[in-house]
Amino acid sequence: MHEVFCGPSEPQDQADPDDFSSASIQQSHRLSNTETGKGMAQFQEMMRQQLESSMHTELEKLLDTTTGPEKEVSRKDFEGFTNLFHRFLQVKGPSVEWTKIQRPPEDSIQPYDKIAAKGLPDNVADSLNKLVVVKLNGGLGTSMGCKGPKSLISVRNENTFLDLTVQQIEHLNKTYNTDVPLVLMNSFNTDEDTKKILQKYTHHRVKIHTFNQSRYPRINKESLLPVSTNLSMTGQSAEGWYPPGHGDIYASFYNSGLLDQLIAQGKQYIFVSNIDNLGATVDLNIMHHLVSQPNGKRCEFIMEVTDKTRADVKGGTLIQYEGKLRLLEIAQVPKAHVDEFKSVSKFKIFNTNNLWISLAAIKRLQEQKAMDLEIIVNPKTLDGGQNVIQLETAVGAAIKCFDNALGINVPRSRFLPVKTTSDLLLVMSNLYSLEAGSLTMSPKREFPTTPHVKLGSSFTKVQEYLTRFESIPDMLELDHLTVSGDVTLGKNVSLKGTVIIIANHGDRIDIPAGSMLENKIVSGNLRIMDH
Repeated sequence: MHEVFCGPSEPQDQADPDDFSSASIQQSHRLSNTETGKGMAQFQEMMRQQLESSMHTELEKLLDTTTGPEKEVSRKDFEGFTNLFHRFLQVKGPSVEWTKIQRPPEDSIQPYDKIAAKGLPDNVADSLNKLVVVKLNGGLGTSMGCKGPKSLISVRNENTFLDLTVQQIEHLNKTYNTDVPLVLMNSFNTDEDTKKILQKYTHHRVKIHTFNQSRYPRINKESLLPVSTNLSMTGQSAEGWYPPGHGDIYASFYNSGLLDQLIAQGKQYIFVSNIDNLGATVDLNIMHHLVSQPNGKRCEFIMEVTDKTRADVKGGTLIQYEGKLRLLEIAQVPKAHVDEFKSVSKFKIFNTNNLWISLAAIKRLQEQKAMDLEIIVNPKTLDGGQNVIQLETAVGAAIKCFDNALGINVPRSRFLPVKTTSDLLLVMSNLYSLEAGSLTMSPKREFPTTPHVKLGSSFTKVQEYLTRFESIPDMLELDHLTVSGDVTLGKNVSLKGTVIIIANHGDRIDIPAGSMLENKIVSGNLRIMDH
């Protein structure tokens, strides 16, 4: 039984895929009420076949709008899409049976301290030379008001996410005299801009490779046919295409030829993470644990998990399901159990999307066509108001396909994602020190946890956020910060304890340079003018 879940929207948006929006399938349900049992199933099957046939015809028409290499690349992409579409039409019922969910066995999620306690061997370089670092680089910076790849946003001292990643790996290669390469999985949205930037790293001690995610057609929610009429990425057609989620890494990596190339160079594992997770650095203890397992028990997949806090209640978690370790996402959870899923006491950990995966195992599973990932149905509305759906998959969902898969409960410091300007404020502040591309929590902070920061809509876009802070405040003793409305902060402001600054609509608050706010609520209208 294959599974479908809607993501990344809330569970209440979830639809039963068997009556998912297609006029023809809905019609089949109405008509089939007049038939019984076998006849009804046959009728539904006939309707599905008809939809698949129509999709095939439309995809062929799209391929005929181009020639040469682009046609061949698109044909390969469409093979993956056709498989996903076929599974999407076959799906019945919820993706998990709640009663079958079990807690993972004790030894299937190891505490990081236990793994680190083994210590490191003298030949760390031997292990590192088997490793490839892969960063998921398909996303744009649109949610933070930036154009182009998110990885090119400056996050610290004019360094971008990509700069920091290159610095980390170069430091590793110089320290241990190794050759750990960096691989970027780009999307058609980020490929061109990223490749231009890569030229500046030519003289760094890091070999950088790229490959592209697939390009899949968005489909009309009603007709279940592609909305694009040609393969062009310009004009109106551009809206008709999407990169199908990071679960596409397995097929794209394999199809690019880069997987075989790296295996031929003696590489054995990839460390995969989101490029915007600044905590996802190469961890020597996890690497050593991987390569030191006896051959028969060799671990093919490690997922780094960390303890949930109230801020992470929607994060995917690890469960035991039908004898396998499996990733459970909130959108797979039946509505009646969503509160239970969010409970920090029952599901204590969540997936950081830092993954260590065997290259040989990826190759094997791709060749056996055994990579069976749950389908994410992502509903979107195009600029013109047209409702479409995107069929996607997630990289971590493959954990159930690999042998001897393991979770490692890592310190929270390995999960430092920058999704919003609130996150950006934390990593730009004196809470963190930067060395060789890695951010570490300042020893001057008394609590190991990060403050809870909520910046209002006036701070959403990076450009506007930067104009509102003359300099980044001292936040070493901050627990909680909420800022809302038209607020600016002068130079050398210090924030301690809980600070809430709210400018009501039409009001403006300017926090003067050198202010120290400790456990303060500032509201209303405050402007200090020079005279």
